Amino acid sequence: MKPNLSRREWIAAAAGACLARPFESRASNAPGGIVSVAKCKSYGPELLPTLERMFDQIGGLGKLVKGKTVAIKINMTGSPTYRLGYKPLGDTHYTSPQVIGATVHLMGKAGAKCIRLLESPWNTADPLEEVMLQANWEPAVLASAAPRVEFENTNYLGPRAKTYSRFPVPKGGHMFREYVLNHSYEDCDVFVSLAKMKDHATAGITLSMKNCFGCTPCTIYGDGSPVDEPSPTPRGGRGPFHSGNRQPARIAPPENDPKSPREGGYRVPRVVADLVAARPIHLAIVEGVESMAAGEGPWNRGVHPVSPGVIVVGTNPVATDAVSMAVMGYDPMADRGTPPFETCDNTLRLAEELGAGTRDLNRIEVVGTPIQEALFSYAELRRKRNLAARRG
Repeated sequence: MKPNLSRREWIAAAAGACLARPFESRASNAPGGIVSVAKCKSYGPELLPTLERMFDQIGGLGKLVKGKTVAIKINMTGSPTYRLGYKPLGDTHYTSPQVIGATVHLMGKAGAKCIRLLESPWNTADPLEEVMLQANWEPAVLASAAPRVEFENTNYLGPRAKTYSRFPVPKGGHMFREYVLNHSYEDCDVFVSLAKMKDHATAGITLSMKNCFGCTPCTIYGDGSPVDEPSPTPRGGRGPFHSGNRQPARIAPPENDPKSPREGGYRVPRVVADLVAARPIHLAIVEGVESMAAGEGPWNRGVHPVSPGVIVVGTNPVATDAVSMAVMGYDPMADRGTPPFETCDNTLRLAEELGAGTRDLNRIEVVGTPIQEALFSYAELRRKRNLAARRG
């Protein structure tokens, strides 16, 4: 093997090695790993020691981040003007800034060389710090949580790069064979998904994997992206991923099958599975200290705040999301037609088919708080909503 591969060469080689393998065999050999579960009732003093204990339980942060550049994809879905009542955004649909700050602090303490916070905020090329200020966050506090903290809006090319980075998908991908992303998803040694525990109107649930849907730049994949070259700034949202009404800008490959279903419940889970296989997640963090149910944002009908009081952490995103689903009262082995996937395919199954990890709880070592003790049943809330809807 060629020594000293670049990150781009390593990703391409890893994807190419998978091309001849059928989805089924990849699923049966998908990795499991260790997942830590903990109760955490508030974003107060208990948060930092809880996270530190969880990271130790899965092997420690030092061996993962020491001397390395760490990219953390956070979740700031939708415009910061969307709110659920008077609740802070981090208590409902955004990743909590307290959890972000605590994670950054612990990674700095563990010796990370550089920590870069990433997000593709809605329809803007503004600096990520500016969007955080609009959300009533204090980016200066996050910047001071570790020795070297950077911020990057990944919804466009950005000021630090001349070209986008390419991420081929193992086995050619479910929806696209390759994705074109901001350089920050390549220019890192460790990639972290720091997500909110929520239901999702299109994909059933949104956890560490669905968080990566927001890695895609709307300059290429958005409603208003040009036909040929990417737009300088993002225009609109990621509607084409949902509806299939158009192809991405020609800098990116077209979808594999132009005759595939034109509905979000088919398309979005496949895009998410592709992305997680193409840009592997080294550390998945799903925080549900405070959250919301019945959807991913205030724009969804019937959403309401909830307080699950739980955090789930693991080194494999499929396994971490499987345990998170179980904590939510859902079955990670469920598929289309069964809650929470009544109208969509199971993202975990699709990612498993690409070899990204296993959703089989029997193959996952769960440490910390047992699932039954951490249970906060989104499933029961869903059952009651569905019953009320049937009664009219």
